[in-house]
Amino acid sequence: MKIGVIADDFTGASDIALTLAEGGMRTAQFVGVPGTDTDVDAGVVALKSRTIPANDAIRQSLAACDWLMSQGAEQIVFKVCSTFDSTDAGNIGQVTEALARQLGARHVMVCPAFPANGRSVYQGHLFVNDVLLNESGMQDHPLTPMTDPDLRRVLARQTTWPVAHLPHSTVAQGPQAVAAAMPDGDAMLIVDAITEDDLLTIGQAAKDARLLTGGSGIALGLPGNFGAAPSTPPWAAVTGPGVVLSGSCSRATRGQVRTYASQAPSFEITAEAAMDGTATAAALANWALAQDTAPLIYSSADPVIVAAAQDKFGRAVVAEKIETLFCDLAATLAQRGIRRMVVAGGETSGAVVTGLQAQTLHIGPKLAHGVPALRHGDMALALKSGNFGAPDFFATALATMGRST
Repeated sequence: MKIGVIADDFTGASDIALTLAEGGMRTAQFVGVPGTDTDVDAGVVALKSRTIPANDAIRQSLAACDWLMSQGAEQIVFKVCSTFDSTDAGNIGQVTEALARQLGARHVMVCPAFPANGRSVYQGHLFVNDVLLNESGMQDHPLTPMTDPDLRRVLARQTTWPVAHLPHSTVAQGPQAVAAAMPDGDAMLIVDAITEDDLLTIGQAAKDARLLTGGSGIALGLPGNFGAAPSTPPWAAVTGPGVVLSGSCSRATRGQVRTYASQAPSFEITAEAAMDGTATAAALANWALAQDTAPLIYSSADPVIVAAAQDKFGRAVVAEKIETLFCDLAATLAQRGIRRMVVAGGETSGAVVTGLQAQTLHIGPKLAHGVPALRHGDMALALKSGNFGAPDFFATALATMGRST
């Protein structure tokens, strides 16, 4: 293994796995820390650590790091969301600091930029398309509301290390300038990146770095450091019944839900139905399998409705109930013959993969920027971050899974 990745959620894991696979590396995504050895160029360990207590996230991440290093990984990437999803309590800064100490890294470049999906970092601030992060809809995220676009301030609240800034004017001068700008002591550096060329520059400058933290874009320039050349992952068609499961409340996903619901049967899971047990995995599966077209089952309400449910029942309680329901539903649907499953939302994806008892996911072709087709046994999966994909993503993903490359 050349590159080892620790991802703080399942959609982020498949996102960076696609980047590395398209960079020409033999890549596998693992659900949690494997108990056996592997033979790949790049291994991505998917954790569900984004919103858990920082100490738990550190413990899980260090265990993943130890396993990746035991497999020969020469470089570790801590993969976080391209919208830097976190709270003042963590976990990006705390986990990065712990990994750096474990690996003996004195400085760590931090960059969540993903220009293909409209994420850029400039003057230390994160933009989503043409607006600051705190105006993008992420300020309404039910678990990790992002109200500060200055990543230097966000990260400084999560770590004891100094947080510095590497401006775009330095990145634009090329890899040597970026490498020369690294400090001698312990520090995390928020690195500006506006274009994919900037990310390639950062990747080339990081050739000898033990640790990087960022979105999938930070991996764009890494495969070339190990002699890999770009390629398209192969894919054998998966046919059979399909379903779309959505638990994301992002603006993009809500638009995708509206688009797909106008074309196919849809069923909304309300917070009340999840809490009082009215919505059950068995009943939802019965409804889904009775449809002639791949149906949509969703819990993707507007922020005002989500906030009201959280106030009534409690944020953590509502989230746990809905995730448990999706976990049980995924297991039931797979047992009853569903073979294509499109999932929207990081927490929902984690619940679904848990329900499927998946251990290793094989990387297929791109369904959208940051979203590959994944194979789990005889099933095809798509694990989509809430903000990714075009309005017609659900239909397009189902169709692409059914075609060979």
